[in-house]
Order: sequence, then structure tokens, then C-alpha cells
Amino acid sequence: MSEMVIEAATFRQVLGYYPTGVSAITAMGVDGAPIGMVVGTFTSVSLDPPLVGFLPDKGSSTWPRIEAAGRFCVNVLASDQGDVCRQLAGKGPDKFAEVEYTVSDHNLPVVTDALATIECALHSVTDAGDHYFVLGRVLRLEATRDADPMLFFRGRYGGFAGLE
Repeated sequence: MSEMVIEAATFRQVLGYYPTGVSAITAMGVDGAPIGMVVGTFTSVSLDPPLVGFLPDKGSSTWPRIEAAGRFCVNVLASDQGDVCRQLAGKGPDKFAEVEYTVSDHNLPVVTDALATIECALHSVTDAGDHYFVLGRVLRLEATRDADPMLFFRGRYGGFAGLE
């Protein structure tokens, strides 16, 4: 049985049927300014040691700056944080112009009102096709509010609806 040729558009369309959570990955740049990017690929990886992972695109201009910082914070976004998502997913030098955040004891930008925050030290970066697989060793984590998560499904952002 031969393998079929997988077209990029078909791959994206079919995998779009799998909903993902939306997280903002933030760090403090070497210049002392906050930097951030949005990912839909965040996952828990290991309990012992506590590791989490995400997959930034190799074409990202933000990822090399986060990697150079050596630490990052995963901010799990809520369904009412569309403005934060758009701002941090955009291009430009001042992504944090309209984003409220505090700076943690680990010198990481923590997005105000995120559902959960997970502060990490960079553990490893592995080549994964047109992305990298980044592992972070968890330094501190906290669930900060009880609200619906932001989800990405079939090219659109939305929230969670529980089954009755």
C-alpha cells in the first residue's frame, strides 16, 4: 500500500476539525521589553519532571527572541480575551501596547486575566518539520480564574459549550 501525497491545504483543513486551546507565550526580551506570540499547540508532557510543550513555526520572528530569553510563560487565554489574542498574534514592534500584564518573580510577562499561567525555563528545542517542538521545565504555575477557555476550531476562535 503506497502513501498518498498530502497537500498542505488538505492537511490544514482536516486537522482543523480538531479543536485546540489558545495560549499566549510571553517572555522578557534581552532588551527588557515584553515579547509574545499566540500558539494553539500547547500541551502537558511530563509530571516528573514537570514539563510542558508547544510548537512555534520556524518562520516566526518572535520565537528566536523567546528562545534567547531562556524562559517563557504560557498564558492560557479565556474566550473573552479575543483582543489580547489579536494583539499578541499581530505583527509589529509593540504587541503589548494594549495588553495588561504584570511581571512575575521570574521576570516574565503574565497576561492579566489569563485562565492559567505556567512559568517555564527552556528545557529543549527539537526540530519538527516546519516547526520546533519546545519543552519547558515548569518553575511555577497557577490557575487564576474560572471562565471558559478560548478555542480554535476550523479557522475560527470561540469558546466551550458543555454537554447537558
